[in-house]
Amino acid sequence: MDEAEPQPESLLPDLDGTERGLAVLMCGLPGSGKSTYARALERRGFTRLSIDEVVWARIGHDAADLDPAEYDRLKAAAEAELWQELVRLLTARRPVVVDYSFWQRATRDRYKALVEQHGCRWELIRLRADLPTLRRRLAARSLRNDANSVTVPEETLRRYFDAFQEPVGEGERVIVQH
Repeated sequence: MDEAEPQPESLLPDLDGTERGLAVLMCGLPGSGKSTYARALERRGFTRLSIDEVVWARIGHDAADLDPAEYDRLKAAAEAELWQELVRLLTARRPVVVDYSFWQRATRDRYKALVEQHGCRWELIRLRADLPTLRRRLAARSLRNDANSVTVPEETLRRYFDAFQEPVGEGERVIVQH
């Protein structure tokens, strides 16, 4: 973890893993801290669902060198698998954190509706960071070699940043990252 980042115990301290059926949806760009926060919740008893980790498990390395169409297929298959796992966890009323970008409002709405259909509650956590912060964090992250160190080239980051649909008035909790 970056020295400048807060300690895991201080991340979302009110979400202690005891609320049955709580689904936390992590929302943000690559490098904004979604996985750091999600792992902190995991240590408190949440089940963490991560598309990046499913893709890594299937191919054994960073997907950055894959053809974009192949990566999209892998990512869609991973999301479908995690959707089914989310349904199982909601049915069992287990606390869960979905470590995913949720960059489109339609995707956020679909997940929130699923949670509500199961009589559960969701929290949308928006991790916001400016481009210099994202670049710095992604550079540090690229030195690792694990499922959560996905390479994001500058042009891809810029495209993601420009296309991100900011949640506003969606019940989000915004945490500004530095």
